[in-house]
Amino acid sequence: MFHKYTRNQKGIWVLFILYLAVLIYLVFFAETFRRGGGLAMEYAYNLEPFKEIKRFYRYREQLGWDVVLVNLAGNVLAFMPFAFMLPIVSPKARGFFRTVFLTFLLSLCIECVQLVTRVGSFDVDDLVLNTLGGAIGFIAYRIVQKIRVRRKLRAGKKKHA
Repeated sequence: MFHKYTRNQKGIWVLFILYLAVLIYLVFFAETFRRGGGLAMEYAYNLEPFKEIKRFYRYREQLGWDVVLVNLAGNVLAFMPFAFMLPIVSPKARGFFRTVFLTFLLSLCIECVQLVTRVGSFDVDDLVLNTLGGAIGFIAYRIVQKIRVRRKLRAGKKKHA
């Protein structure tokens, strides 16, 4: 399967797998984010869009900016690498809507596992923020691709000049 990939693409595959492993660790096992022990307390979930986002913004002074950034920006940033690397490792995922949809599906799977295992909490706002991160990640991928193509074209013109 991997024989048709370039050396760089194989490297991205390795990074992609490492990224997914770190994401799973952070979401389900990292004690920094108060994982584990969820059965001891009553489980909470949020099905109302933007409820937690508004709450974090409203109480930003009491919570502290570090907590707000980890919860809001962290959810966006956490899924940007997925949407950036996915089109590289899977040519079928090179479209914007397909990549963003796959980001949404990954996020939904994670949220559902959190709901069932009671590790973390199911939050529809996380779906929104993670999917936004996927969209931004794909846009970054497209920008980098355009830069790469321009550089190749310039290098080709210099060789023929």
